[in-house]
Amino acid sequence: MMPEPFRIKVVEEIKLLPKKEREKKIKEAGYNLFNLKAEDVFIDLLTDSGTSAMSDVQLAKMITTRQAYAGSESFYFLEETIKEIFGFKYFLPTHQGRAAEHLLFSTILKKGQIVINNSHFDTTRANVKLAGGIPIDCPVKDAYDTEKDLPFKGNMDTEKLESIVKKKRKKVAMIMMTITNNSVGGQPVSLENIRETSKIARKYKIPFFIDACRFAENAYFIKKREKGNEKRSIIEIVKEIFSLADGCTFSAKKDALVNIGGFVATNNKELFEKMRERLVVIEGFPTYGGLACRELSAMAQGLKEATKEEYLEYRVSQVKYLWEKLFQAKIPTLNPPGGHAVFIDGKRFFPHIPQENFPSQTLAVELYIEGGIRGVEIGTSCFGEIDKKTGKLILPKLDLLRLAIPRRVYTNSHLDYVAQILIQIYQKREKIKGLKRVYAPGLLSHFLAKFERITR
Repeated sequence: MMPEPFRIKVVEEIKLLPKKEREKKIKEAGYNLFNLKAEDVFIDLLTDSGTSAMSDVQLAKMITTRQAYAGSESFYFLEETIKEIFGFKYFLPTHQGRAAEHLLFSTILKKGQIVINNSHFDTTRANVKLAGGIPIDCPVKDAYDTEKDLPFKGNMDTEKLESIVKKKRKKVAMIMMTITNNSVGGQPVSLENIRETSKIARKYKIPFFIDACRFAENAYFIKKREKGNEKRSIIEIVKEIFSLADGCTFSAKKDALVNIGGFVATNNKELFEKMRERLVVIEGFPTYGGLACRELSAMAQGLKEATKEEYLEYRVSQVKYLWEKLFQAKIPTLNPPGGHAVFIDGKRFFPHIPQENFPSQTLAVELYIEGGIRGVEIGTSCFGEIDKKTGKLILPKLDLLRLAIPRRVYTNSHLDYVAQILIQIYQKREKIKGLKRVYAPGLLSHFLAKFERITR
């Protein structure tokens, strides 16, 4: 494995609380890791969103940029960078990705219209619903087989996609592609699959947008795994990906290596102007979009750094390093590893815990108690929905614990510790009981949900 392509200039102290104190903290948090204070967490793998370590160049550009309500040079630096990397004519900065999603869906969608995606992630799904739309997921069947090792398990099922479009053409407002596909384990999407999806969208004259938050990691997988792309640069691959789309939404908190920010981009001038008008009302003037100008500079520079192959090789190899440790210990991981996180199959980890008792949420709780490590459940609490007729919980096909690795933050020694704690839990897994959910709001329920221990 290659070493980190950087040197460490600044460090931050982290502390491991005593186990009894951790047990108290998680109980007070309603057994929901989102409710813990960051200072009470030893190793934080809750998310890779907004948790990256920024470079000296990013920080320098933040300091030297001019703060202005309108027309700051940081906006034009970002505009130039987006055109250079993504190729879109028009873009609007936003304070984060979900704001970009809200702009897009609230502008395009009418009540009852459909958005088809390889897999909507939580905020995307919520924003479609908030705009009155109906989200439909269309992943390949192999995406739900956590043990199967295939190069592009994030792909869209294009046969199913076209079948849905044929049957419901008048209702389909948009086709989206999430790269990488976070909901099914951060799995990449092949360039060929993006081409096929784009072809279907253009055939039926349906807008095709990409949820691009991990576009650079996806491009790296295309280069390494898809025949015919071995000698192409990351930027060349990225340009082709987005040439196939009508636009994209982007959370800069992932593959732009910043702590806040995002944008929506398109080649459609009429759509751009409608979204720009809405942006002024809900985010701010179009040249700052709800952000301080320094954040625009950091975003532009981060995009340049994140599309370097040396960085991406380190990034993906570090995720694989943790996955290999767990796989070798026979921990039931989702295979193969994705680009931003290691996913553990909670149903296989705790086969004795029924899915309605949240096996992956249970594992997240145990991981904190045993080692002060914070992960996140991507499963029944995150994607389970209440049947309006019966009041019962509709169980999703996957129930996963995600260990999202912040970019340029932790060393492999930290990951060795994470693996060690997981192995300890696995060795006593049969003694662990599940959880019952006692509170959950309607949208994005997992953020605010509360649980109790099952004692019998």
